[in-house]
Amino acid sequence: MEKRHDYVLWFEECNLESIPIVGGKNASLGELLSAEIPVPPGFALTTKAYKRFLEQGGIKKEIFKILEDIKPNDMDSGEIASKKIRAVIENTPIDENLQDYMGEFYRQLSKKCHVPAVPVAVRSSATAEDLPGASFAGQQDTFLWIRGIDDVFTHVKKCWSSLFAARAIYYRTKMGFPHDKVEISVGVQKMANAWVAGVMFTLNPASGDRASVAIDANWGFGESVVSGECTPDNFIVNKISNEIIKKTISHKTFLYTRNPEKHCIIKQDVPAERQDTQCVVDLDVIELAKIGKKIETHYGKAMDIEWAIDKDTPGKAKIMILQSRPETVWSDKKVTPVMSKRSSALEHICAGLVAGRKVSN
Repeated sequence: MEKRHDYVLWFEECNLESIPIVGGKNASLGELLSAEIPVPPGFALTTKAYKRFLEQGGIKKEIFKILEDIKPNDMDSGEIASKKIRAVIENTPIDENLQDYMGEFYRQLSKKCHVPAVPVAVRSSATAEDLPGASFAGQQDTFLWIRGIDDVFTHVKKCWSSLFAARAIYYRTKMGFPHDKVEISVGVQKMANAWVAGVMFTLNPASGDRASVAIDANWGFGESVVSGECTPDNFIVNKISNEIIKKTISHKTFLYTRNPEKHCIIKQDVPAERQDTQCVVDLDVIELAKIGKKIETHYGKAMDIEWAIDKDTPGKAKIMILQSRPETVWSDKKVTPVMSKRSSALEHICAGLVAGRKVSN
């Protein structure tokens, strides 16, 4: 067995240079921690762990043999191949040495969080989520509220198998991207027990105004906001003055939360007395905006951020950042000056006088 660094890394040991071994999502979480951004603790299983699993299980050749049967422009053949491959992966045991590493890291994570068998999110983190001309983001699976090491093993394998989800196979085939060039890491992260959650942009997504931070929020977990299912509260914060310059409090009828008995996510009605109540207090809105500005400064670009206010994280850091990625809509647009360039100050003044002259009929 090689060193544990080859297979398992704490998020604190990851950064953007780690993308080839822990994927974009896990690398970004490590990068946020290095910038002292509050992130739920966790660890990453590297791509080498995934490759070891395939080799030790003796299933690599079988998987790529199944892929040979896929016919271009035939979605049914992709669906059939996906089912076969996912069954092969999910029914193959993880070797004992790898289980030992994962078990020890999960035990240490539970100890760090002061929660026995701490509930975790098990997240896929592929090495090729965003490439020039192709985006693989969102094609692999994430599982929430997983508890106990046996369930962690099961859902890590589900994440690995999601590299061969039908939509992922079809997209790679369509883009001419070799299946063996995409690898997958898995993140195991303490589940944020969100009282309130949502998304934040370090610019105004409605206007592209880079002087503002926009925050959308709803009660419970952030899935209702991320999926666009609800009409969230909206806050616009001025980046310079740190003042809330606009707030819209919406009628919020449902939320996602945890079933305390079954440890799964459920959708339920928001109590009537909270439906029209502001779900994030002003102080937390401003604190969120400050964190958003810090992330933007660290990356040097506008960012799209998922956040939560955690109910049970030890310590003072109740605002948690769950994910951060570059904003892509306005950031990809070319910025043009509001007026054409003048050759001299005199020309600029004259142009202004002409522009301001009243035109009479």
